[in-house]
Amino acid sequence: MAKVPAAAVAAGGLLGGYGIARWTRKRPLGGVALAAAGSVAAYEWNRQAGARAATGLTVAYVAAFAGSHPLAKKIGAWPAVFTVAGGVAAASWAVTRRGAR
Repeated sequence: MAKVPAAAVAAGGLLGGYGIARWTRKRPLGGVALAAAGSVAAYEWNRQAGARAATGLTVAYVAAFAGSHPLAKKIGAWPAVFTVAGGVAAASWAVTRRGAR
């Protein structure tokens, strides 16, 4: 089975969570997708880089979700979600690459 990088899972969770909430008009359903992807990403972060890194990246994931809301008021919803998803993916990649060495 092909392995999906934790960075892609985290970014996909932010994008997918918002997309599902928007298109279904059921915010809790988007929250389920966001939480599920976050849980998978956290598990992988812990496995690849340790508990401390996983905790920091999980905090960043939640902060990105929260931060996308005020950012959306300034630049629009989708641009905000893409911006925070890219930031979380970059942080994830940097931390897990460092931990893999």
